[in-house]
Amino acid sequence: MTQDAHVRQHELEELLIDAEADDAQVQQQPLRVQRPWLLLLGLVLVALNLRPALSSMAPVLSQVSAGLGLSAAQAGLLTTLPVLCLGLFAPLAPVLARRLGSERVILGILLTLALGIVVRSTLGATGVFVGSVMAGASIGIIGVLLPGIVKRDFPQHAGTLTGVYTMALCLGAAMAAGATVPLSEYLNDSWALGLGFWMVPALLAMLVWLPQARKGHGQHKVAYRVRGLWRDPLAWQVTLYMGLQSSLAYIVFGWLPSILIGRGLTPTEAGLVLSGSVIVQLLSSLAAPWLATRGKDQRLAIVIVMLVTLAGLFGCLYAPLGGLWGWAVLLGLGQGGTFALALTLIVLRSKDAHVAANLSSMAQGVGYTLASMGPFAVGVVHDLTGGWAAVGWIFAVLGGGAIIFGLGAGRALQVQARCQTL
Repeated sequence: MTQDAHVRQHELEELLIDAEADDAQVQQQPLRVQRPWLLLLGLVLVALNLRPALSSMAPVLSQVSAGLGLSAAQAGLLTTLPVLCLGLFAPLAPVLARRLGSERVILGILLTLALGIVVRSTLGATGVFVGSVMAGASIGIIGVLLPGIVKRDFPQHAGTLTGVYTMALCLGAAMAAGATVPLSEYLNDSWALGLGFWMVPALLAMLVWLPQARKGHGQHKVAYRVRGLWRDPLAWQVTLYMGLQSSLAYIVFGWLPSILIGRGLTPTEAGLVLSGSVIVQLLSSLAAPWLATRGKDQRLAIVIVMLVTLAGLFGCLYAPLGGLWGWAVLLGLGQGGTFALALTLIVLRSKDAHVAANLSSMAQGVGYTLASMGPFAVGVVHDLTGGWAAVGWIFAVLGGGAIIFGLGAGRALQVQARCQTL
């Protein structure tokens, strides 16, 4: 491997920022892990729970709406709330971690996630919205903390375990998308029981994670401050690319099965198409960053993966159903690449780990808040038009915006933020 390749690999591994330990000295002194296999198993099980609460709703959204009397706009709000909470609650994660320790926070938030799933499934129309907020907030907090633990406790294998972490996310999403309708049919034909089932993996993850929460890793004081990030145009380009591509992703999670059901598929078939598309993301989410860092910048890669994503979206929306699986595979390849490149840009555009940590917080906090508007807009447009054809305009606007801001974010530059020691 060339020296340049070593540098790029190091940059990619810096993606995993410890939200608990901001101090540079702490990050350079990883603690020895007892029973690393148990920690690794716990990390995988926790990661598996970061998407089912989102992807399980889409295949049964029509049944939920009919059962609770929701309009399309209200159903759009239901798909929007969890994504909005990903952005709003992500900044809370480092604060909780510094006070309580990342391991204890993850254990407590897993319980909140399980409770949110139960509330969503049992307390009627009010519960479905309250539970969605609880689930989205929980996922937003855990999603910030998990990568930092990987970076701290497995520093020599951070790059490899990043791939494992990403695969667990995709697998959890695919399982919930494909299995929720069959589970609902098996469990007395009840969508509530089908959705409520996903508290079981959350409780299992809690049991496996309990030893980590008991030992903890102490607390650390903030030793630096990053200035100038929010005034930097490049930082905003990275953030807007993150938000716009995420908006398309969560439209797929929230609405693709409903769109396909409207085109004639059964709920089971629509859920399987979404599940298959998500599984395909495993391939491109691992390959796209590696290929993108082989060029002088990432602009070409960003354009390619976004065009592939748009092709898949338009194919699923307009093309004959006979070729649907081909379009779903294309969509998965595109979206796996867009998401992975969004994370990679955070690293490559940052001067050091501290700047990357703050850019990551900005990109995810603002980006996911922006992303939540996409699913809501789809619900409103469907409510106004009574069909799905006009949704293609939303795809075009979001995809075009992502390409525009991605071309800025993909340049071989770095944000001009300054890191100051306190």
